[in-house]
Amino acid sequence: MNYYIKRTFPVLFILLAIGAHEQAAPPPNLLYGFRHMQMMYKGDTVDILIKSKKGEELKAKPLFLFCQGSLPIPLIMKYEEQGKKGIYHVFVFNPEHLSNDYHLVIIGKPYVPLVADVKQLKPDFTYMDSSGTFPKKYIDRNLLDYYVGRDIAVIKYLQKKSWVSTVKLVVAGHSEGSTIAAKIASDLPEVTQLIYSGGNPYGRMLTIIEQQRSKENDTAAFGEQAFSTWEKIVADPTNMTTGTGDTYKSTFGFSIPPKNYLEQLKIPVLITYGTKDYGSPFNDYFRMETILQKKKNFTFKAYIGVQHNYFPLNSDGEPDFSHFNWDKVADDWKKWLDKQ
Repeated sequence: MNYYIKRTFPVLFILLAIGAHEQAAPPPNLLYGFRHMQMMYKGDTVDILIKSKKGEELKAKPLFLFCQGSLPIPLIMKYEEQGKKGIYHVFVFNPEHLSNDYHLVIIGKPYVPLVADVKQLKPDFTYMDSSGTFPKKYIDRNLLDYYVGRDIAVIKYLQKKSWVSTVKLVVAGHSEGSTIAAKIASDLPEVTQLIYSGGNPYGRMLTIIEQQRSKENDTAAFGEQAFSTWEKIVADPTNMTTGTGDTYKSTFGFSIPPKNYLEQLKIPVLITYGTKDYGSPFNDYFRMETILQKKKNFTFKAYIGVQHNYFPLNSDGEPDFSHFNWDKVADDWKKWLDKQ
C-alpha cells in the first residue's frame, strides 16, 4: 500500500494555479528560457536546468539550488490547449523573485524524460514506462542518499563555472526536497543558507501516520495500519521491491528525522510551513525545541490556514486552488535572504 503523503496534493491543480506561458522560439543555447546542462553521476546522465536573469546568464552570481518534491515528473511539461502551445512552469514559484541575485538551479529526476507532452503522462503528470509503472531505474535511485550525493556533485560541477560566485550558496527544498536540502546542508560546508519548506523535522512516516489518523474512525484504524507498515519497513529497511509506491529503503531513508541534520547546522535556517499541513504539529514542536535550546540561527514562518502547498482550505476542508500563495512564499524567502 502506498501511503506517500505527496500524492494527496494534486499536481495538476498546482500547475494550473501557477499558470503557464505560451511557447516562443527559445533564445540560442536556451531550452524554453532555461540553460540545459548535463553531467554524469555514477554512470547516470543528470539533467540540470538553470534560470538566470535575461542578459545576466554569464554574470557571476551565487547558486540557489531548489530540491523539488517527489514522484517521477518531467521538469518541462508541454501542453496544447485551444490552439495555444506552451509549457507549465518548471519552478512551483515564479523564479523572477530570486533571479536578480542568484542563478536558480533545479535537477531532473533520474531516468525520467526532461521534456514530455502532458498527453503522454498520467493525470498527476507522473511518467510511466512501457509496462505502465514507474521506470525501474528511477525506483532504484529514488533514495535520499542518491539525491544528496548527486546534488552535491552538481553543485561542485557548477561552482567551477566562471559565472558562479562561491561566496554564497543557498539550498532550498520543499516536501521531500526539504529532507534532501537539509542533508545537503549538513554534509556540504559550502552551504551558507538553508530553506526548509513543507517538511517534517521528525520524518516522513510521522506525516503519513498523521494523515492516516485524520481519516480514521472507530471502525477504520488507518493510523494503526500505518504503524504496522512502519514495523515491516524497520524489519527490512534495505528492501528495494515496490508495488505502486516507494520502496521500503526509500521510505526508511526519508523517515530518519531530518532534525538530526538540522540540529547540526550553525548557518541561518528558514523553516516555512502551512499550519493545516499534516506536518505542522511537528514543525511547531521542533520550533519549541529550538527556542528551548536557545538556537539563534533558526527562523520559522508559519502560514496560517494553508496546507502543504500553501493553498487555503475551503469550508469542506478541500484546498482552494484559486488562491495561489507560492509567489508570496518565494518573496518571503528572498526577504529573509536579503537580511543574511
